[in-house]
Amino acid sequence: MAAAISNVAVLGSTGSIGRSTLEVIAAAEGRLRASALSAHCNLAQLEEQAVRFAPHWLVASDAEAAARYRWQNLPRQTEVLVGPEGLERAATQADVDIVVAAIVGSAGLRGTWAALEAGKTVALANKETLVMAGPLVTRLAAERGARIVPIDSEHSAVFQALQAGRREELKRIILTASGGPFRNYTKEQLSQVTVADALRHPTWAMGRKISVDSATMMNKALEMIEARWLFDLNPEQISVVIHPQSIVHSLVEFVDGSVIAQMGPPDMKLPIQYALTYPERRAGVASKLDLTRALKLEFEPADPERFPALALGAEVATSGGTSGAVLNAANEAAVAAFLGGTIRFTDIVPACRAVLEHHDFDPQPSLAHLLELDRWARQEVSRWI
Repeated sequence: MAAAISNVAVLGSTGSIGRSTLEVIAAAEGRLRASALSAHCNLAQLEEQAVRFAPHWLVASDAEAAARYRWQNLPRQTEVLVGPEGLERAATQADVDIVVAAIVGSAGLRGTWAALEAGKTVALANKETLVMAGPLVTRLAAERGARIVPIDSEHSAVFQALQAGRREELKRIILTASGGPFRNYTKEQLSQVTVADALRHPTWAMGRKISVDSATMMNKALEMIEARWLFDLNPEQISVVIHPQSIVHSLVEFVDGSVIAQMGPPDMKLPIQYALTYPERRAGVASKLDLTRALKLEFEPADPERFPALALGAEVATSGGTSGAVLNAANEAAVAAFLGGTIRFTDIVPACRAVLEHHDFDPQPSLAHLLELDRWARQEVSRWI
């Protein structure tokens, strides 16, 4: 019998994760099909992807950009959808099997929510969804029979390593961090960091916002919060260790002292493919680890003084409620301000803490309240600046 074809909606197909996802789909020998693609305003590249993959649906989530763009080369069967409502339509189409949630930031929540409401399998690269609304999202998935499979390399590693034991045997998970470009910087050196410095990641090729998050270690703070909800952990069960080589993507420690690690080169195509083909493993285009060459793996504790974002992550993972949405929005606004030259690199985390400490905490917020606080926190960062 021929292998079944999985239809994939790639939300955020022109970003780094989206482009890698399309490489995985192209190499899948027909077992994966790109049935929907989306971009916000990079519509020329989106149209090029449509020409190559001939999806049923193309989504331009920026309605103004879509109105200005002249679609000249679309395949005959491709329908263009516009705005956030278009994302929801694409994510909930009956013949879509898997939704890749790869839109960066809080903007990715709406499409992910719609996909889970429709009972889809969501391959989740948008960590902000669980940071903002972890309890609501995981409850929705359980109610609708949807499944969340992580794409983030760290959470994919945990997801895979957890299969080595029973849940009651788990002691803790250990997220690895490269340390970014400033792993060995002093606090004085950090105060002189430029945008170009922050974007120069030593091991990963990523977008601008994620590169800055890696440099501040805010990405690891957000991953701690995400891991709490994704794996239903106590915050005390989540640790972070610096691993500069980015070969061990995370570890799981069991109660008998066994530590299981998932290893591979720093190539996002491996966790993407695993999410798209789970529970199967298939040959693919991801880079392979060459153990015929000498390899050194280093691990060191993270310095909380140089990287205060980690303390914020632990606090928010513990408090839950509205804290995640506020931290995420404040960080997005502060990173944008740094990239725009308005604040210094070392102002990003203090801005986030100031906004977090001045919000009205709600332990059991609704989705509408979280979205309202998302807008409020961005405005507060502007006032703080």
